[in-house]
Amino acid sequence: MAVTIADADGSKRRSLQPLRRILPYALRYPSLVIGAIISLVVAAATTLTLPLAVRRMIDHGFSSADTTFVANYFAMLVVMAAVLALASACRYYFVITLGERVVADLRKDVFTRVTELSPVFFDTVQSGEIVSRLSADTTQVKSAVGATASVALRNTILGLGAVGMMVVTSPKLSSLVIAAIPLVVLPLVAFGRSVRRKSRMAQDTLAHATAYASEQISSVRTLQAFTNETLVTGKFFRAVEAAYEAARSSVKARAVLTFVAIFTIFASVVMVLWFGSRDVLTGAISPGTLGQFLIYSVFAAGALGALSEVWGELSQAAGAAERLTEILAETPAIVAPLHPIALPAVATGGVSFDKVSFAYPARPDMPALHELSFSVKPGETVAIVGPSGAGKSTVFSLILRYYDPLAGTVSLDGVDIRKADPKDVRSRIAIVAQDVTIFAATVGENIAFGRPGAPARDVAQAARDAQADEFIERLEHGFDTEVGERGVMLSGGQRQRVAIARAVLRDAPLLLLDEATSALDATSETLVQTALERLMKGRTTIVIAHRLATVLKADRILVMDGGRIVEEGTHASLVKKGGLYARLAKLQFETGASVFRGAAE
Repeated sequence: MAVTIADADGSKRRSLQPLRRILPYALRYPSLVIGAIISLVVAAATTLTLPLAVRRMIDHGFSSADTTFVANYFAMLVVMAAVLALASACRYYFVITLGERVVADLRKDVFTRVTELSPVFFDTVQSGEIVSRLSADTTQVKSAVGATASVALRNTILGLGAVGMMVVTSPKLSSLVIAAIPLVVLPLVAFGRSVRRKSRMAQDTLAHATAYASEQISSVRTLQAFTNETLVTGKFFRAVEAAYEAARSSVKARAVLTFVAIFTIFASVVMVLWFGSRDVLTGAISPGTLGQFLIYSVFAAGALGALSEVWGELSQAAGAAERLTEILAETPAIVAPLHPIALPAVATGGVSFDKVSFAYPARPDMPALHELSFSVKPGETVAIVGPSGAGKSTVFSLILRYYDPLAGTVSLDGVDIRKADPKDVRSRIAIVAQDVTIFAATVGENIAFGRPGAPARDVAQAARDAQADEFIERLEHGFDTEVGERGVMLSGGQRQRVAIARAVLRDAPLLLLDEATSALDATSETLVQTALERLMKGRTTIVIAHRLATVLKADRILVMDGGRIVEEGTHASLVKKGGLYARLAKLQFETGASVFRGAAE
């Protein structure tokens, strides 16, 4: 993968180079860029004219005691102040608006890229890390593109202009200042690298803390059930402290950088003033000329001092931009071929595996499937059973093309799915999982997720087909009732029926059921099973079954073990064989019967 969340050791050389990748976003809005540049130039130019007025005042205005001359100059200064204020206000508007616009586009692009990435990416990356990049890192970039970049550009223009005017005013004194520039620049470069490295480390450490907090908040009920509040908060506190220490180290480096830069800058100004005062005493230059030169040198020193401060902020933003562009540069492992083969116009949902072998990228030394071959005819219901780790869920992942097999072929309606567009393949599949995903939205929106834009009457009909209407009608706002994060306001059976309604609304020819009733009570299981039977009619259905009672009506049963099919047949025929299925059936049915007898007694 291009993105390695943990490669934040800063071992490789960091620079402001990542900020260049943000430039195309800014260039999308040329009017804002041009407005900002014009405002910056006008503000800098107005500022640079002030020392000229000061010299004229000292050398001519005060010496001649001409009150009209002095009044005119002060009036001119008021006009210049108005121009400077207007230019500064325009600069603020254009730059900040550009920063907000760039970050909005960047967030949209990063989120779009995240939704396109294959599950293999999320096998090793925590969702909290991604959220941190979308929030904290984009905020850093916004600061850089907005206020920080504006300050940097303004001081760059002002500093260069001031140095140029210093040369015009007094070449001799300017040579002294220019000679001192390396004393300022070299510490900036040296400390800047340390700041960039430590800034990246601080951002990554904070991202780890955010990821941990996100995980624990989403599992707060389990956390409290096991009374692990102290354990979790302690671990989070340590993560926050580690983030603080990393940030403090970055701030310390920036503080040292600022001290060195400002001290060397203003020490050089004092030296120049000392030499200049001697020239005034000897008559080599006028007092007004020295005053003009001194103001320009203060402008130049102030500009360099400000740049030393914003350099650290730009370094932080560069680290954030790097983390964001890593995601943008990440290539999905599953992509549509350049010239995808169209699936048949008439979808039947037929599936076949031909000598498929597969191992998860995160566990390449542990194969999940070994030359697996089977087929499911259109309209057929096939159940897949077997012990945990047999490869049942992997079959579903390959059908949905979350991964590609290492060898062999997976086909849908006679087409190798690697040669088809993944979106076309998935559009023909509906899935009801054991661990149902319910979004923090309304009941109606959760059902409509199966077919966005579906009319309300279709959503209501899907709810009736899934036998979800009976509890939805009892909710305070019906289909408009908010169900909370992960559907916490609904029971397990209600969540399952919402998921089934979603699958009904999708109306796909191939249905994948990952033991949708295993965690339900008897009443809920009966309702869900009835809804599933309605959903399965007329569709090709593959059922992963952990409880064998749910597969008795299947046309065929595939028994998997160790990534292979070891038995195949109906329930009756497999029981007669006395193999793995028979042992599983005996264990489950006898255990269930003994539990039932114990409860009756």
